Amino acid sequence: MNFLPEDYKKPETSDYMKLKEGENVFRVLSSAIVGYKYWTNEDKPVRSKERILSKPDDIKTEKDGSFRIQHFWAFLVWNYSAERVQVLEVPQSTIRDGMQTLIDNKKWGDPKDYDISITRSGEGLETSYAVIPNPHSELEIDESNQIKVNSANLEALYEGKAVWGKE
Repeated sequence: MNFLPEDYKKPETSDYMKLKEGENVFRVLSSAIVGYKYWTNEDKPVRSKERILSKPDDIKTEKDGSFRIQHFWAFLVWNYSAERVQVLEVPQSTIRDGMQTLIDNKKWGDPKDYDISITRSGEGLETSYAVIPNPHSELEIDESNQIKVNSANLEALYEGKAVWGKE
């Protein structure tokens, strides 16, 4: 007899979906917010609706003095692996471009109508992503998760607050 059940899987408790190696399947549940993000010296994210045109005083810099400000999309998703509603923040242009292609295509359109699979491979600068749509289908989520979707405030990210008001 094993100490843990054979099918045991550590429960996902994060409010944010992290793209793992391999296939990540989700359904978009909300419209996106867009903006710009950087990390501070204290490893805290700072997000802005407006493009950040000058170097912030608190931005984390590399040894060579360089720094990074990223454009992002953020939206709610149903993460099938975690079996819960989460926020997916997408700073990767290859993912945004792949999703934009689907959104602009009349046969796919609104990503709230079908699941999306993002396959992540590689690490560091060698990481690549493939964005693949799945056939249109209905999504049914239980009442408690629907309440979570309805109570989300993505705009709170711009203020450094939690989407569900925990911070």
